[in-house]
Amino acid sequence: MRLAAVVFDLDGTLFDHPSAARAGLREWVTSLGREWTPGLQAAWVQAEERSFRAWREGEVSFAEQRRRRLREVLPLLDLPVGEDDELDAQFTDGFLRAYERAWAGYDDVEDALAAVRAAGLRTAVLTNGPREQQNAKIAAIGLTGRLGPVLTAEELGVAKPRPAAFLAACERLGVPPAAALYVGDEHAVDVLGARAAGLRAVHVDRTGAGPLDEVARVGSLRELAAHLVDDDADGPR
Repeated sequence: MRLAAVVFDLDGTLFDHPSAARAGLREWVTSLGREWTPGLQAAWVQAEERSFRAWREGEVSFAEQRRRRLREVLPLLDLPVGEDDELDAQFTDGFLRAYERAWAGYDDVEDALAAVRAAGLRTAVLTNGPREQQNAKIAAIGLTGRLGPVLTAEELGVAKPRPAAFLAACERLGVPPAAALYVGDEHAVDVLGARAAGLRAVHVDRTGAGPLDEVARVGSLRELAAHLVDDDADGPR
């Protein structure tokens, strides 16, 4: 079946979440009179991954996953862990504002979008996260109205890697799963999740972390064009 559409992940694929989160954490921690260290950064990333996974799997609310991050990291800064409302205020007025000031897109996005346009393919975004924040990120990096429909886990009531999330994107675009290519940076969530739903998938591996045996793996979105051309067998994978 010929390729008809490309569905993009947002964070880590079009939007540089890792850099923004790193800069936001450094600014916030420094503002508290504490020292930012690579070890603290690693602890924050691990806390984020654990708490976000719990939200994605429906175990906690979106607000609670933010609180969980602070409960893990504040003791490392020798700071007290307050009640929920105090944690909410710390996250919003502290880390979140600093994170937002660091928002940026990747410099290879325009090349990828040009390749998709040249191939005559429809586009959409499927992202785990709240609607308001994800659309604000898209606006901040100058992509509002240029990516097709933006579907969020919050609106769908289901998050990647569940097949229903990917199938909802295909339904919105009016294409069968086999005619859609998903492009994302998290291998287990984006690539394996998309394939389980019947889509094709490309892994955006900017850091070279692998898995190295993934055949549809690119180090930059500038390499995406090679995966947009159907071959005589079964098309790109």
